[in-house]
Amino acid sequence: MRRTISAFLFCPVWTACLWAQTTLTVSPDGPLKSLTEARDAIRALRQSGKGGPVTVQVRGGIYFMSEPLVLTPEDSGSPQEPIVYQAYPGERPVFSGGRRIQGWQKGENNVWTAEVPGVKEGNWHFRQLFVRGARALRSRIPNNGFYRIEGPSPHPKEGRFKLKFRGEDIRKAWEGTEAEVVALLAWAEIRMPIVSVDPAGRIALLAGMPRPSNREADARYWIENTPEGVDSPGEWYLDRASGILRYRPRAGEDVPNEEVVAPALTQVVRLEGKPEEGRLIRNITFRGLEFRHTDWTLPKEGYADTQAAFAAGAAFEAIGAEDITLDRCTFTQMGSYGVWFSRGSKRNRVQRCHIYDMGAGGIKLGETEQRQSEADRNFENLVTDNHVHHLGVVYPAAIGIWVAQSSRNTISHNHIHDLYYTAISVGWTWGYTANQSKGNLLEFNHLHHIGKDMLSDMGAIYTLGEQPGTVIRNNLIHDVWSFTYGGWGIYPDEGSSEMLIEDNVVYRTKSAGFHQHYGRNNLVRNNVFAFGSEYQVMRTRAEPHLSFKFVNNIVYFDQGQLLGSNWTGENFELGRNVYFDVRGGEMRMAGKSFREWQQGGRDLGSVVADPLFVNAGNYDFRLRPESPALKMGFKPIDLSRVGPRP
Repeated sequence: MRRTISAFLFCPVWTACLWAQTTLTVSPDGPLKSLTEARDAIRALRQSGKGGPVTVQVRGGIYFMSEPLVLTPEDSGSPQEPIVYQAYPGERPVFSGGRRIQGWQKGENNVWTAEVPGVKEGNWHFRQLFVRGARALRSRIPNNGFYRIEGPSPHPKEGRFKLKFRGEDIRKAWEGTEAEVVALLAWAEIRMPIVSVDPAGRIALLAGMPRPSNREADARYWIENTPEGVDSPGEWYLDRASGILRYRPRAGEDVPNEEVVAPALTQVVRLEGKPEEGRLIRNITFRGLEFRHTDWTLPKEGYADTQAAFAAGAAFEAIGAEDITLDRCTFTQMGSYGVWFSRGSKRNRVQRCHIYDMGAGGIKLGETEQRQSEADRNFENLVTDNHVHHLGVVYPAAIGIWVAQSSRNTISHNHIHDLYYTAISVGWTWGYTANQSKGNLLEFNHLHHIGKDMLSDMGAIYTLGEQPGTVIRNNLIHDVWSFTYGGWGIYPDEGSSEMLIEDNVVYRTKSAGFHQHYGRNNLVRNNVFAFGSEYQVMRTRAEPHLSFKFVNNIVYFDQGQLLGSNWTGENFELGRNVYFDVRGGEMRMAGKSFREWQQGGRDLGSVVADPLFVNAGNYDFRLRPESPALKMGFKPIDLSRVGPRP
């Protein structure tokens, strides 16, 4: 064990002296060769009576983990004696939950094979593969595009999922094998093995049950994990019975000399606190470490996602954690979410981290269950300055940052892009019932290329349930494209209430820049909503209370209509807005001329006028000094601080 101990720090009363800093070094060459060995060394120090801060310096190199690092309350630090696991200055330690695949033989048609130890014995089964540092594609049919279900997807009352296929899209040879159907249904997906195939009736019986909520007619799907699917460069298939891995290389790959890695772990770090006993894990920092190669699992019946791929786990999971910091860490090439602070976790920080190429999403805070005990609740976490992108490889419905039944969190200065569903989702209560998500702050986030024509019913920022004190401000949102309906910029969904939405810039959305399904007493002010494709502002449900106030906003568009969906009733308030349709012509408001609209008491103080952006065609929404919006009290929106800070 290498340990560096600096001089003692003396204080006026000798009994109050502090222990000195202790530094341990982890290196591929030892003597400490893993984070687990470093953890055990710290435990030994504490048991010997030696206190003080401890820093574990990790030298550069690749560390293949045989088990996750598990920390319990006894591994905690304190504000005066923190524990830090960090990269050695200037070096890059990478922790892999995978194993190298070797012993390759070239077969027919440029397909390489390797017999993988432990697979046919049932000791190892992997669902991902990485070659030369890049994700390989689990065999897929068709290679491009999708098959289509014939007609509507089934309802649970019909029993197990009966998929009506077209032509010969599903083959009799796949029944009872490990072939999987992956189908996209509205805002979520299913993934299920094929139980039986009726070629005459063109019906495939799948292993699991459909869900009643997310259904779709002529839904898209593909088949994964068949041997004949290895027909394009980069595709692979593992035969569990024989233990043979088949891989068709991409251009330039020399398979026997490439690093080929398959995941053997589903997690790399697990913090196991006991919040119900008041025993938390505290004051530990992870800094500059990179984690790779964790897998995903599949029940024998497969799964049908409800929303947000919330059931997917995380490579770094914490229960009962307080004052834990992830700083400048990297999570990539994983099968699940990257980070999850779950039950009883509070005042933790995820900052300046890079999370990308993920099977599911980026970061989860909280859980779906509402905890009655304060000790079990999740709150006051900070997620800031992170770069989160290219998500949903396995679970398309996964979220960039997901906050459920958790309060007073700050989600700020993050850059989230290139995923198939929502970038930031807050809340997990449909309607006006009890909700523990409140007082959350979402600000200065840059969110773009959301949806990418894969799923529907989503927003770059999505909320659920009553959330008094939640603030959504100074976010830059653009390029939100759903498959069918529901590509919205800011989307307060069922019951979203008592929120402030201000100083956001939203442009290039499919359905609208702002859409409220239903809710009450939301204030939407001083935002720019521009270039919606179908509509600019939408409201779905008229209710007996005030839906929202929409005031002092600029709405600028060159296609579609201004208002969409349901503007019946009296319980909404619009006023002092600037509207401008670049195409000219008469401005229409829910079937009425703008003059008729105002004569009915709507949009008092609003005008139809060019707001005079600096360069709207180049998405520069700064206002010229002579802008009519400035004269009406619109406050310039500062986007210079959006996204991660240097």
